[in-house]
Amino acid sequence: MKLSKRVRQLLPSVTLAASTKAKKLKAEGKDVLNLTVGEPDFATPKNIQQAAIQAITDGKASYYTPSAGIPELRQAVVEMIRREYGLDYEAKNVIVTDGAKYSLYLLFQAMLDIGDEVIIPVPYWVSYGEQVKLAEGTPIFISCLQENDFKVTVDQLEEVRTERTRLMILNSPSNPTGMIYTEDELRAIGNWAVQHDIMIVSDDIYGQLVYNGNTFTPLASVSEDIRRQTIIINGVSKSYAMTGWRIGYTIADEQLINAMNNIASHSTSNPTAVSQYAAVEALNGNQETVEEMRIAFEERLNTIYPKAAALPGFKLTKPQGAFYLFPDISETLTLCGYNNVTDWVDDLLEEAYVALVTGEGFGSENHIRISYASDLAVLEQAIERIAGFIEKKIRENN
Repeated sequence: MKLSKRVRQLLPSVTLAASTKAKKLKAEGKDVLNLTVGEPDFATPKNIQQAAIQAITDGKASYYTPSAGIPELRQAVVEMIRREYGLDYEAKNVIVTDGAKYSLYLLFQAMLDIGDEVIIPVPYWVSYGEQVKLAEGTPIFISCLQENDFKVTVDQLEEVRTERTRLMILNSPSNPTGMIYTEDELRAIGNWAVQHDIMIVSDDIYGQLVYNGNTFTPLASVSEDIRRQTIIINGVSKSYAMTGWRIGYTIADEQLINAMNNIASHSTSNPTAVSQYAAVEALNGNQETVEEMRIAFEERLNTIYPKAAALPGFKLTKPQGAFYLFPDISETLTLCGYNNVTDWVDDLLEEAYVALVTGEGFGSENHIRISYASDLAVLEQAIERIAGFIEKKIRENN
């Protein structure tokens, strides 16, 4: 069987692959501590669950919905953006999708032609580049230094800009680094994009998960000119512990929303009905659980960060948001006798039963990603096992 070129060039998701391997070992009876996927360990809040049950009871979940999402949910997104961003949109500027990941997929399919370029700062979320390639675009990667908090500068953007540059991706707070762009940094990047008529894809999925007095500034809120140049991607998965419900959304110019809707109508038809009614309650209902989860993540970060930073060879910048640590372990690799980070991560899982994600999938060959979306007891035990693994490897290497 001959497979398409687009599939043959596609790289698998390292996060899902790592999680799958961890789950396989766990099913075999191994005591695996899985710190791979970005998935809150909290149950979806009760009020959201009840809204879904009520939708089923009322018969609302039994039928196809509009491809772009039910009117109630599109309006709920509009109200959320007004409340959190201070910006006014209309429901016609919103499309609801099967997760924020599918929002990105539709966006690239709708905007890119063969050879169109998309600037992606490194490290990046694992699916950005692959989705651009699926749309026959060309990802242009820019390496961002840990010394600059992994953030791209206008000078770097200008170095790679060409007449084929259509989009750039900005993810703040970032997966995998947890770093946040300041308003001044956003203004500089936004004005550069306005000047050169380059659209910015603002992935805001972690915008409500910010810690220790840091502030999330939505790119679209910086100025009206920048807002018109911004495509907002968001969803309910992270802030509302709804990863399995698969509801994301895009906010953009009506023309782009219509184009994305046309593609969605020929692919998924519509997002799952019951999930949409649950998401209405998530956005419109009591927001106390969002803050409770945020506080819990903040406690985990503040507890686990100094312990991870003290591990031999770890070079770690404290995250400001999201729920990941992203240490540079190049010195650790040398101490342990390894030539690459993926082998180290694989052996850590096989020997110490701690599942992490190699930084190679994020474009960073000397880093690892540790999710702290697990309870503190698991996190602390994982750090102890990592420490023991490193000490063992150092002994073996000397």
